[in-house]
Amino acid sequence: MRLFFATDIHGSDVCWKKFLNAAKFYDVTHLILGGDMTGKALVPIAQRPDGTYHATLLQQEFVLEDDAAVRDMKRKVSSRGYYPFRVTPQQLEDFRNDPTLVDRMFHQQMLASLEQWLSLANEKLAGSGVQCYVSPGNDDPFHIDDVLRTSPYVTLAEGRCLDLGEGFSLISSGWANVTPWHTDRELPEDRLYEYLAAMIPAGHDCTQTIFNFHCPPYGSNLDDVAELDANLNLINAGNSLVPAGSTAVRRLIEEHQPLMSLHGHIHEGKGTSRIGQTLAINPGSLYEQGVLQGALIELNAAPKKGWFGGTPSMIKSYTLTTG
Repeated sequence: MRLFFATDIHGSDVCWKKFLNAAKFYDVTHLILGGDMTGKALVPIAQRPDGTYHATLLQQEFVLEDDAAVRDMKRKVSSRGYYPFRVTPQQLEDFRNDPTLVDRMFHQQMLASLEQWLSLANEKLAGSGVQCYVSPGNDDPFHIDDVLRTSPYVTLAEGRCLDLGEGFSLISSGWANVTPWHTDRELPEDRLYEYLAAMIPAGHDCTQTIFNFHCPPYGSNLDDVAELDANLNLINAGNSLVPAGSTAVRRLIEEHQPLMSLHGHIHEGKGTSRIGQTLAINPGSLYEQGVLQGALIELNAAPKKGWFGGTPSMIKSYTLTTG
């Protein structure tokens, strides 16, 4: 069984396309996307009196002379995980005067983009036999779940113990411990532990189970971030690192010792770690550059015990990928 895991693509069209294409490129049977699927901001492309358009992306201003330039700008914005849309001067003024209009437009663009993603997934995965699992992360609003449920080829995996075949199972959640940004899907550590623990069936043997938990385990080196002060400013110019992962996730891994645990959330936490017998992986994220980081994993079916040399590992190989 071959799996490809990626996470934290934050609305990047190009990363979603690369994720779907990874099925054929790496010849995998299962695609698993960790949390934080959706983008974080709108980018208005404003019409000007002279017929040109103006846009600002990452503090750089652009003057767009024609429709072709606008289309190219939309592709550039979408590849970085933002939502581009054309706007008249009057609409732009209305947005400045009424923040609720901005919020409404943001969610409209988010859902429209997600529907396009699912349409592409249906096209790419139909007849392929590839299973695709997603679990929205702490940055993803709850209303995207209903959209995800409409796809016949993308499975909403949140809170479920799913059979992957060959004796392997997958338990997924995009919820995280409390962050400074107070996002949608986060809980204090004690409640997060209870929420995640309830997903593990009573008496379930986790030796052939993969935990797909968005938040990495605390103190695993997969969760190191730049230390911030009370005003969310960097301490020591970002050179002071502290763990920001979840003690609840670490406790569950220590208690149940799954075969493997897959994580994201901390974009700069790329790497692997061992917690007891469990291999923990965070492939990291470079979505703003249109780069998809991932993990290619090959599993052996449950081995027959008693042969010479003992029981072989069910993890045949794993490789962190960038592309």
